[in-house]
Amino acid sequence: MTRKTFILAIVGIVLLALAPIGQKSYIIYVLCSWLMFSIGAMGLNLTLGYAGQVSLAQASFMGIGAYVTALLTLNGWHWMAAMPLAVLTTFVIGLLLGYPALRVQHHFLAFVTLAFNTLVFLVLRNEEWLTGGSFGLVGMPRPDFGFYDTGKQIDFYYFTLVLFVLSAGILAWIVHSPWGRAFKALRENPIRANSLGVDIRRMTLLAFAIGSAFGGLAGAIMTPLVQFIEPGSFGLIHSLKMLLMVVVGGAGFFFGPILGAGVVIILPELLRFTEGYYLMIYAFLVIVLMVFSPGGLIGLGQKLVARFRGKPEVRKDMAQGAQL
Repeated sequence: MTRKTFILAIVGIVLLALAPIGQKSYIIYVLCSWLMFSIGAMGLNLTLGYAGQVSLAQASFMGIGAYVTALLTLNGWHWMAAMPLAVLTTFVIGLLLGYPALRVQHHFLAFVTLAFNTLVFLVLRNEEWLTGGSFGLVGMPRPDFGFYDTGKQIDFYYFTLVLFVLSAGILAWIVHSPWGRAFKALRENPIRANSLGVDIRRMTLLAFAIGSAFGGLAGAIMTPLVQFIEPGSFGLIHSLKMLLMVVVGGAGFFFGPILGAGVVIILPELLRFTEGYYLMIYAFLVIVLMVFSPGGLIGLGQKLVARFRGKPEVRKDMAQGAQL
């Protein structure tokens, strides 16, 4: 991480810490949702943006993490004991989902993950003895650490912010580790990566497993935040929403999913003053962005910086090089 990136990260954390002060409960809830979805989108960005593996199942991993956490906390477990089990469960299931990626790629892999998302949704809806079916689960407690109770909205926000910072730190470590370089090599050219000694089989499985674990953590946060979960919260439309977060922010950029989650979660709230037109305006802005900047907001920012910064000019008398 460069010094400039580190300073930007510190400034961002300070601004996030100041953001909920003086705000109403609903605004703080929206900010919590932004941080929560950012964690899930970071995991998808690792799978899609860095490793190049298409996934339409991130919401299903959020659902698995949410239901595991809910079932355990409703049976008396503390959230800090239930959360690691939820993350581990999604890691293992993500590892298993990665096996089809060893044989199919691109849109074929998208169909496989789409089928998995549908399967998870049907299980959550139909197995009423375990999940409550369409009625869902309600009344999950917020974690109480004795010295710090997250019962109030603003207290839960700071609890979520700590988890968000830790998740971002772990992701930064992964991206800048040999694993991160292997993921990027897998995305660019699997055959060349294999010829250079990268175990593409292991890297593919790890990309799905780690990305899914981030989704499980987001689901574990969602359980005490909303205190009500039902299968519809983890359907295909929510997987597409998380895909939109990654693409709009900038796939393959570290801050891309965080910025994209802010656009997807917060921008519609800012446009509510337009009443019935806010969704149309929001959709139009996203379409314009994707047409003129497929690299997302981060890619657009880089283009603007490059244009205004300019390029170094070569002296005309030196264009052909020194001549005798």
